Amino acid sequence: MKLATLLFAARAALSVTVFIALGGCMTSTPIWDAHFGEAERAATQAQIIDPLAAEHAPSADGIDGKAAASAMTQYDKSFAQPATNVNPFVIGISNGGSSGGSSGQ
Repeated sequence: MKLATLLFAARAALSVTVFIALGGCMTSTPIWDAHFGEAERAATQAQIIDPLAAEHAPSADGIDGKAAASAMTQYDKSFAQPATNVNPFVIGISNGGSSGGSSGQ
């Protein structure tokens, strides 16, 4: 009788171990996994007023491609070398003409 009790305890311990190991493989959130990313997609769609706006708006007539490229090139060049002052050490000093300064009297 003692051997049967020992065998039963060993089988119970083995089955509990197997069930715990298999339980670690099973997902515990099947509902959450099925709806993964829905909140992000809903927030993105809520921020878009008209998803088909590009199809509704006609293209505007105006400047052609070459003129637009030239304008952008000139715009970029304007930032390449900023305008320099004639004398950077003379800032805000007037020459004493009719600027309304004190006459020294």
